[in-house]
This record gives sequence, structure tokens and C-alpha cells, in this order.
Amino acid sequence: MSTGSSPRPLALGIFRSRDRIFVTKAYDPVKDQIFYRPLGGVIEFGERGAESVARELKEEIGADVTDLRYISTLENIYTYAGSPGHEIILLYEGRFVDPAWYERDVEVGLEQLADRPLMRGIWVQLEEFDSDTPLYPDGLLDLLLSRQNENQ
Repeated sequence: MSTGSSPRPLALGIFRSRDRIFVTKAYDPVKDQIFYRPLGGVIEFGERGAESVARELKEEIGADVTDLRYISTLENIYTYAGSPGHEIILLYEGRFVDPAWYERDVEVGLEQLADRPLMRGIWVQLEEFDSDTPLYPDGLLDLLLSRQNENQ
């Protein structure tokens, strides 16, 4: 998550296994709240959203992904660590190339940001997200649950 004066374009990857989603766990020290978010990042100039997801997953956790399909766009206006932020987020659903990723509980990442701990990816059941442990961006959980119900 980042803050700034203008919206940032992001692309996030949705990777599912049964009723679980692959996310990173983060913490907002001002709100004293743990939250979760799919992995991905900023869309660089000249890069398509799906390319951003593939690049970010490779950089962050060393995973190769494939079959990335656009599913929706969410606008996220939020406060993180006491600072406002605004993101336009392209969501892509895909799959890991290596099926072993679906069996791992926690994956220690590769990318270390100066002010944050090492990026980690974990599988979390959709039913575990709530107001105390939210899935961001806002609206994502409802979108995933509605898509899950459509596919049943």
C-alpha cells in the first residue's frame, strides 16, 4: 500500500485453491490491525496489468504464474499508517505454474522493502476474513464470494 496525492494504478493477482486465496499479511500500526491483501503491485509505464502481476509475483516470492485473466477493477480510497491513499486496482485471476504452490502453507518471499518485513504469501480461507481481519482492497471479498457462488 502506498500513499500520495494522486491515484496509483495497481494490478493484483487472485490465486485460489478450493475456498482459500493466496495473500500477504500486513499490519497497520496506527489502527493496530492485521489485514490481508493479494500480491501484486504498481503497473509500470508501458506494462499491461497481467504483466505486472506476473513480474511482481516473480520478484516478491519467486513464483511463475500463468493463465492470468482480468476479472474486475476496484477503486480503493483508504488510510494506512495514518496517511491517505488512492489506488485504481486491476484484478487478475490466474494459477501458479508449479502445482506445489497449492500445497504450501507459508512462502517466505524474496523482496525486502526498507520499511517493511520480508514479503510473505500465505493461503487463507475466505471465511476467515471479517471486520477484525479484513481482506483489502474494500469490495474484494464480496467480489470473490459472488464469483464463488456463481461457480457452484
